[in-house]
Amino acid sequence: HLIRSVVLSHSCFRFRHGTHSLLSTASPVAPLRMAPVKEHINIVVIGHVDSGKSTTTGHLIYKCGGIEKRAIEKFEKEAAEMGKGSFKYAWVLDKLKAERERGITIDIALWKFETDKKFVTVIDAPGHRDFIKNMITGTSQADCAVLIVAAGTGEFEAGISKDGQTREHALLAYTLGVKQLIVAVNKMDSTQPPYSETRFEDIKKEVTGYVKKVGFDTKTVPFIPISGWVGDNMLEKSDKMPWFKGWVTERKDVKKTGFTLYDALDSIDPPERPTN
Repeated sequence: HLIRSVVLSHSCFRFRHGTHSLLSTASPVAPLRMAPVKEHINIVVIGHVDSGKSTTTGHLIYKCGGIEKRAIEKFEKEAAEMGKGSFKYAWVLDKLKAERERGITIDIALWKFETDKKFVTVIDAPGHRDFIKNMITGTSQADCAVLIVAAGTGEFEAGISKDGQTREHALLAYTLGVKQLIVAVNKMDSTQPPYSETRFEDIKKEVTGYVKKVGFDTKTVPFIPISGWVGDNMLEKSDKMPWFKGWVTERKDVKKTGFTLYDALDSIDPPERPTN
């Protein structure tokens, strides 16, 4: 019994440390294959104030295992106590007490998570005009920008107006050398009627025209209708938008397709970084 317990505890130790191929003695085990090395990418999340950047980013990081469930429950409780229950995912990114009390993200928060193919570092850039310097710092380190556009009545129009940050942030990203762009049309649950195809297509048409004028190659830009709050088309295809047949991009003669924001992040081309 003693020998058996020692062997078992040793096996458990080995299993926890990733050498589980040594466990079985009943049958031969195939040699371990090295998993493909994941690429590292940096993304910046940009868009007009209140477009849902922090909520969308927080939801993604939470669902991709970047933060523990206990932590989000704590954030939920704190947000509810301060009368900001709808900010629970954004709470993940708003670490400083001052930020929480003011309800806006001041400092750029760095968060990391993994997709199937990528290690992703998310730079949560604030949309508030006062913090444009922070955004410039974050954008200049990014390989891809995720432009969050709110689809709610009046919200898109405010963001795309001359005084809004949608145009400004897209232009800034391109000027600072970010050549890959993903457009997430957020708050699809709050369109009239909810999950409106017409609203999505109208926004897509207008934003496509603008980002093309800025300099982005629109063939490389996926447009995804999402709800960062509810979770539609974030990690899994939503059943509330059957009209959405997915996105298609073409870069360097390579076609890529997908349905979700997660898919789009997985499709980002890694940068050519210096090796020495």
